[in-house]
Amino acid sequence: MQVTTYWLSQAWLGTHVEPGVALDVADGLITAVRTGVGTPPPGATVLRGLTLPGLANTHSHAFHRALRSTVQVGSGTFWTWRERMYRVSAKLTPDTYFALARATYAEMALAGITAVGEFHYLHHAPGGTPYANPNAMGEALIAAAAEAGIRITLLDTAYLAAGFGQEPDHHQLRFSDTTADAWAERAAALRGGGHALIGAAIHSVRAVPADQLETVAQWAADRAAPLHVHLSEQTAENEACLAAHGRTPARLLADHGVLGPRTTGIHHTHLTGEDIELIGASGTGTCMCPTTERDLADGIGPAVALHHAGSPVSLGSDSHAVIDLFEEARAMELNERLRTNIRGHWTAAALLRAASATGHAALGRPEGGSLVAGAPADLTTVAMDSVRTAGPVDRLAAEAAVFAATAADVRHTVVAGSHLVRDGRHTQVDDVPAALADAVAALRD
Repeated sequence: MQVTTYWLSQAWLGTHVEPGVALDVADGLITAVRTGVGTPPPGATVLRGLTLPGLANTHSHAFHRALRSTVQVGSGTFWTWRERMYRVSAKLTPDTYFALARATYAEMALAGITAVGEFHYLHHAPGGTPYANPNAMGEALIAAAAEAGIRITLLDTAYLAAGFGQEPDHHQLRFSDTTADAWAERAAALRGGGHALIGAAIHSVRAVPADQLETVAQWAADRAAPLHVHLSEQTAENEACLAAHGRTPARLLADHGVLGPRTTGIHHTHLTGEDIELIGASGTGTCMCPTTERDLADGIGPAVALHHAGSPVSLGSDSHAVIDLFEEARAMELNERLRTNIRGHWTAAALLRAASATGHAALGRPEGGSLVAGAPADLTTVAMDSVRTAGPVDRLAAEAAVFAATAADVRHTVVAGSHLVRDGRHTQVDDVPAALADAVAALRD
């Protein structure tokens, strides 16, 4: 067994920053953590800066990366933004989706992200005709993550309706398998392994009829797979659900067996007090996506109340207005300060856990997100000498990372013991900006 040693000038060990840590790595796992190692051992790979567990991006729509900047002109709401998103989705093929996702996942690697949850509902050709390989689009995403070097949990998504009692519109025909049983049959043919896990998702209560929710939930339960769902992102969704079913989306999901410890709700923006209790008591997770929630003018979700109720909180970059989990993490605290006029709702340690360990667990990788023996050797090193991070004493390095660093300060990313980003450059994708530019240009009107 070949052992590789990484020497970390500073390491976040879950509760504190420790100087001089050596990690021994073999077969993609950390085999030993040695503290008090003041100088690099002979032959060790040196990671200078603050090394964290690899970050987990719990919620991604890779094709939304093509919308960055183009949706910032004019006014509107989530619903007007959605029309522009539909126009991009109509242009994608398995090949162009692969190119865009590969570049987007490479951007994530540069931002210190080692695992992504891809909320995937773009299944079929325009008009809804299945490809010869019905999972061509999902397999393109799995292959893109492999080439970009990061882990993926493909959350194959049931999306069957335009709204309560409404057939899919012409844009949504690409998304729909027509029934949950047909979705389950197609999704069952997906194969994970290695860097990829297969999970499930319910797009939303408006997109999956109530009498078909249990089919999706049972599919995930039979495989002990993660189950994700957009939940109460919009007040219009809540109002329509109340009109159709006489209950909130959270109550509807609870009544149909969707909530539980393997389930993560995305956004949780507009919840009642009873909703928060239901989610927390069931152990259902919460994925907050603050940069997308503010970009789309969705609102500020009750992350603190959900956390106190018992819901594990993770983070996602969702529409990729930016890809920066440090920005997502501090936004949870800063948003709450704006709402309450009080500081200090989340510690830096709690926010780092949301960006790492809790996110990995939500993606079906509970062993991830810690620098301990037996954990995956997934590491993210943040420069502590940039213009944003320089200055604080060593014991406050975690605070500097969370409240001042950006994705641009990520110096190294290691996945399964392999050096994926070295000194800020991706080792598998030669020119990430050019790859992004080319992939987006291929979809331009």
